[in-house]
Amino acid sequence: MSSPLSLSHLFALLVLTLAGFFAVPAYADPADIDAAARGVVRVVVVGRDGEAIFPISHGTGFAVDAETIVTNAHVVGPAIDDDRLSIGIVPSDGGEAVYGRVMSVSPRNDLALITTTSPLRLPPLTIAGNPPANAGTVIAVGYPMNVDQAQGLGEEDIFRAQPPVTSPGFLSGRRPSREFDTVLHTAPIARGNSGGPLLDECGRVIGVNSFGAESQGTEAEFFFAVTVRELLPFLRANEVTPRINSLPCRSFEVLDAEEQERQRLRLQAAQSAEEADERARAQRRAELRRQIEFSMMDQRANGMALSLLLFMLFAGAAAYAADAHRRGDFRARSLGGSAALLALVGSGVAWLSRPNFEEVEELLEERLRDEMAVEESGVIIPAITQGTLSCTLDAARSRVLGAPVENLELGWQAGGCINGQTQYGLTGDEWSRVLVPANEEAVSISRYNEGTGEYVIERFLLDRTAMSEARAARAQIRAPMCDSGEESAQLFGDQQIAIIATLPQRPNERLVYSCDLVPEDESTRPE
Repeated sequence: MSSPLSLSHLFALLVLTLAGFFAVPAYADPADIDAAARGVVRVVVVGRDGEAIFPISHGTGFAVDAETIVTNAHVVGPAIDDDRLSIGIVPSDGGEAVYGRVMSVSPRNDLALITTTSPLRLPPLTIAGNPPANAGTVIAVGYPMNVDQAQGLGEEDIFRAQPPVTSPGFLSGRRPSREFDTVLHTAPIARGNSGGPLLDECGRVIGVNSFGAESQGTEAEFFFAVTVRELLPFLRANEVTPRINSLPCRSFEVLDAEEQERQRLRLQAAQSAEEADERARAQRRAELRRQIEFSMMDQRANGMALSLLLFMLFAGAAAYAADAHRRGDFRARSLGGSAALLALVGSGVAWLSRPNFEEVEELLEERLRDEMAVEESGVIIPAITQGTLSCTLDAARSRVLGAPVENLELGWQAGGCINGQTQYGLTGDEWSRVLVPANEEAVSISRYNEGTGEYVIERFLLDRTAMSEARAARAQIRAPMCDSGEESAQLFGDQQIAIIATLPQRPNERLVYSCDLVPEDESTRPE
């Protein structure tokens, strides 16, 4: 017979209900959680009866490097106490199950390390270097036994690769317990989830699920995960270097909105600069016009004064010649007449040669052309086409899930060659290279724009099927050698589209670098 709900129970349920209504919208991208889940494995304690093997119990683990797995100490405890038992590791994303070997066990904080005895090439999960402690959405990933039972899975099914179960919930704060640091959350876990990761919204590990609070069915359920404050020292003590990311978890929606706003502000600034230049040009044009008009008025006034002066000289010389004629002094008359004629012609020339106001526009354009020629006659600095790309991560524009590389140095050669050995394809004004590695379940697209100085890396974390498609598309393309010419680079850029077509529309990571191209030091070149 069930007992009636107490006021405290009702209050707890009310708080949880309100938390659901007012929860902050999740930034979790299902692709991020799927990518992290591919590094989660089922850890099976295996018994043997002759040639037959059978599961005794199982839990969950996750990769911190390609062949090293974290789980709970209590998951592997039976195999440690009984040397007749073994540990099996079943990957989630295809591949055969392999045996594992316990590297280290820490019962105090319920942590254990297992290494694979055969290569699995697991994608390692990233540890959150600055995990939230009191609030936020979390996702538990693992292999709960009650799900297996509900599906009717038999013993043989336990050793087959199957995707883990993901269950969302909320953080409820840090709660030290059992002499180690734990975080309290509401993401449902059950037997079999032990040792699985508790993820943030970007698929980064913020804890290792360990145990749950007892519930009478009418009470809110809470669960405990060992925090990274316990996990990181444990890994370092065992000489395991995990991938750590302390950057905020940000969605592509937020980044894209910020990028659009940044582009809008950049265009606005460019338009403002163009308008300012146009105003400056108009102001300079008006200033030159005034100068030309004032100069023209002075020239016209001077011309009129000179014309009047010469006309007065003409009148005087003519009077002198007339007087000489009356006196019969023909020599003086000739000199006076010549002077009068010259003065009259000069007066007419001075009057007619005055500048015309209709010539203002022509003189204005001539002055503007002269000024432009003076500006363009300065020293032209040749553009740098090759050298060392010194690039710095712009964290505000990036979405980083793994351990970020904050600084890059790449040898860039004219014609799109990196470090003298990797040729990039040319598409428009952008150089790009699609990298499809044979030993990693991820595809990267690296792009460099010489005009903006931006180097962008986008990473797609794929499952085995998608990787097979990408590798098949890559196998159809032969990358040109460095210095093969622009035509080959353009052809290669077009061919890479076939690989990109196999990828999801959105990457998991985007790293944006701002680069300076440092010119090669001529003095260090070999003779």
